Amino acid sequence: MRILLSGACGFVGSTLARALVQGGGRHRIHGFDNFIRPGSEANRAELAGLGVKLFHADLRAASDLDPLPPCDWVIDAAANPSVLAGVDGRTSSRQLVEHNLAGTVNLLEYCKQHRAGLILLSTSRVYSIPPLAALPVEVADGAFRPATGAKLPPGLSEAGVDETFATGAPISLYGATKLASETLALEYGETFGLPVFINRCGVLGGAGQFGRPDQGIFAYWINSHLRRRPLKYIGFDGRGHQVRDCLHPRDLVPLLERQFAAPKLGAGDRLVNLSGGRASAMSLRQLTDWCAGKFGPCAVTAEPTPRPFDVPWMVLDHAKAARLWNWGPQTALRDILEEIAAHAQSHPGWLDLCAPF
Repeated sequence: MRILLSGACGFVGSTLARALVQGGGRHRIHGFDNFIRPGSEANRAELAGLGVKLFHADLRAASDLDPLPPCDWVIDAAANPSVLAGVDGRTSSRQLVEHNLAGTVNLLEYCKQHRAGLILLSTSRVYSIPPLAALPVEVADGAFRPATGAKLPPGLSEAGVDETFATGAPISLYGATKLASETLALEYGETFGLPVFINRCGVLGGAGQFGRPDQGIFAYWINSHLRRRPLKYIGFDGRGHQVRDCLHPRDLVPLLERQFAAPKLGAGDRLVNLSGGRASAMSLRQLTDWCAGKFGPCAVTAEPTPRPFDVPWMVLDHAKAARLWNWGPQTALRDILEEIAAHAQSHPGWLDLCAPF
């Protein structure tokens, strides 16, 4: 089977490419990247050595996709992944829309031309912010959790946020581009008879991730702690109790293989959450304690001003994926952290490589 990966030299794209190649050689992997993200060049030589055919192309330019070879499936792993994109004073809202939404249209047109299926890697950030921001929480073991006995919004339980949770605005410009991309992908699939799957991912993490304060938080925190770079607990109670779950992107591959071979499904069964779930959920305070045990203590300051679109507790419930696809995460959180730490120790300049322009 011929597979085309967008964003092939990013963290998620390159991890998927490696895992697909190492899965027994059943697929021919092609990939493209525009290499504008700091650090993406670091993956080019390795992927080429594994036999991945790489192309330089910008997803925003439809003509860049014209020379790409026909493939059976497209995995869209290309995006500006920051919830602060377009509002942080450093990035352009227009470029965010061009990358994340217009780029999806270009990929869908490629799929229509070549009769290819599309797997869109989406995000937990499509879920509505106000009910998440207002979630009643309590602190236990250094981390927020939904308050005991509190009335929770529909679609949210102690297991996390499921696919029925509200997606109304505001969800951030980033979340809006991904939600619109989901809708377009499903409509193209119905209109032109293309297989389409939407996989809403929680926080993805692992060795080689391009960590920054607004994205790749597990890699950023571990690398920064090791190098004694400045760290801050931003917003909420200023003590780092905010929680995210974590999933290694290679754990997506068994599901992708099943989706490649799946018959046509109803629209409701083509969209699932994928996450590490509650078992992988960790607060920044807990992550700091883990780093201190690994590397020794590092001071963390408090910044009480919250960032836009932040929420105290974001854990995705992947029960639907378990039911439909018999899928679950395979890599334990502690193993992900150890993998990131080992990479950080062997790459002392990683944070500088990942820094934005």
